Amino acid sequence: MADLLKNKIDFVAFAIVRNANPNGDPLNGNRPRVNYDGYGEISDVCLKRKIRNRMQDLGNPIFVQSADRVDDGYESLSERAAGELKGIKDREKYAAEACKKWLDVRSFGQVFAFKSTDKNGVSVGVRGPVSIQMASSLSPVEVESQQITKSVNGEPAKGGRSSDTMGMKHFVQFGVYEIKGAINVQLAEKTGFTEEDAEVVKECLWTLFQNDASSARPDGSMEISRLYWWRHNCRDGQYSSARVHDTVNVSLRDGVTVPREFSDYQIELKNLPGLEPEIIHGI
Repeated sequence: MADLLKNKIDFVAFAIVRNANPNGDPLNGNRPRVNYDGYGEISDVCLKRKIRNRMQDLGNPIFVQSADRVDDGYESLSERAAGELKGIKDREKYAAEACKKWLDVRSFGQVFAFKSTDKNGVSVGVRGPVSIQMASSLSPVEVESQQITKSVNGEPAKGGRSSDTMGMKHFVQFGVYEIKGAINVQLAEKTGFTEEDAEVVKECLWTLFQNDASSARPDGSMEISRLYWWRHNCRDGQYSSARVHDTVNVSLRDGVTVPREFSDYQIELKNLPGLEPEIIHGI
């Protein structure tokens, strides 16, 4: 049996975006998410989706599968829960079996609010040890919009008009997004999250955009440039996550007003006695 996680972990990663839409906002015409100050954002839900996809790519069973990535034949989460956890009535056993079976459940947690969970409809909740913050760009981003023609012939031409339709494409010209997160030992012990699972999460982070290409994110338009991975020497952590994350100080180099490359930024790593990060460069 694999060893449970014994030491707290913190991490910071930098994602580079070039002419891509890292996370469209469905309430704003699928334009890249930008806050009121012009800084780009990637939601934690989006990041977890990409990590789940990488977990699946690496051969790990996951519960929350994308419709185009289903590998077990189930058409919904409720069907998957009913099929794999059928007959389990005890809430603690239900949660334990779900964590044992699916890596994303024992990593991020999950609420099982399905009729199959309990005859009275009471849900089962699992709190996961891996927490990830919403990613923010280091500088304000420029969002460009282009009108495009969709030559799909979805409807027959009428009145001599072309069947082509018009659409819009939105993308960030350039941005560097900072991703912060942590792994909690106390919650890891409850879900059965192991040292091996932590290594899987690490690999998922530094290969985050593998097999993630789409028309909004062409291959090569997004990459993880650098991952900082701190492993504390105790279960509660030598320092708070906020203090660890703040040791990565990023600033624009002298003379740079509008960054166009990752090298336009200068990264200074402050020293925390007794805690050194593993630094991994993305692929």
